[in-house]
Amino acid sequence: MKGYWLIIGTEVSDQEAQSEYGRLWKPISEKYQARLNPLKTPPQLKEARDANRVTVVEFPSFELAKACHSDPAYEEARRFALQASKRELLLVEGELV
Repeated sequence: MKGYWLIIGTEVSDQEAQSEYGRLWKPISEKYQARLNPLKTPPQLKEARDANRVTVVEFPSFELAKACHSDPAYEEARRFALQASKRELLLVEGELV
């Protein structure tokens, strides 16, 4: 079964940190075969306090989704993501599309 990260975040408040996260994320996503926003119709955020962004990251398997999240390279990148905005990340197993 596929694995997904569902990331619900606030507006980006630190563009430099977001850019650094993107730079660090690129080789990580390639290593784990991650695809950003693979859904034909993006999720609609209907009930959220401060959040206004939803990002879906698809992995070929749930095991890869978990391994990516545990990777030390992602831990480094994650620091910049959390500096750029507040966010929640959920790991999901299944088929969204």
